[in-house]
Amino acid sequence: MTQESTTSPRGVQDAVVLAAGNGDRFRHQSPRSKLLTSIAGTPLLIRTLNAAQQAGITTVHLVVGYDAEHVVELASSAAPPGLRVHAHLNRDWRLENGVSVLAARPCLDDRPFALLMGDHLFDERALQRLRSAPRRPGETLLCVDRRAVPLEVAEEATRVRMRGGRITAIGKGLEPYDALDTGLFICDPSVFAALEESCRSGDTTLSGGIRHLTAAGAVRGVDIGDARWCDVDTLDDVPQAEQVAAPMCPA
Repeated sequence: MTQESTTSPRGVQDAVVLAAGNGDRFRHQSPRSKLLTSIAGTPLLIRTLNAAQQAGITTVHLVVGYDAEHVVELASSAAPPGLRVHAHLNRDWRLENGVSVLAARPCLDDRPFALLMGDHLFDERALQRLRSAPRRPGETLLCVDRRAVPLEVAEEATRVRMRGGRITAIGKGLEPYDALDTGLFICDPSVFAALEESCRSGDTTLSGGIRHLTAAGAVRGVDIGDARWCDVDTLDDVPQAEQVAAPMCPA
């Protein structure tokens, strides 16, 4: 009996960071992107870029759309030294985030990459854990959180159902579920074909593409352990984000 070979994604150096949305649930007086919002003294986007670099990422493909000029200006002026940032414009940013992932495809040369949400704070240890996890050829890894969370958090989050380490279902409102999707991925290039197929069926979300991969048994969950993360969807999330950010992502 032969064993299927595995590789470690530790060599993954590229990350796609999704920063194109208008944050329509993040209501405030400024017309600027919510990614410019200060979290414990540092803009949300810069916290994401800092954590990516601390986890070993050297090149970020930043997908922008809404308020693109100011988002790119911030990334250009305040990204951590040594991190290469390339901006990609998604002109269809009003569609869901799966379209933004496809916007970065031409620059990745069919190689695996990390996929990060620009509005998620995360402890760099979570991405380090993903980068060090073994990955079978064709497999995409998703960092999942199995810990108990308040009901209001679970209601807002994307949920996953698992069998062993394999993810079998993903979506908002999924019942029953075993863990939460943290928004941190190591993606195999096969994700692009899955996203295209999902878009053709009318579902332009990232989760739609991931569902196509789960149906093929090609997505595995990697537990986040005790690392911290936070999804900043609304102004009400900012106080929690500041509590999470202060000890984990120094400015």
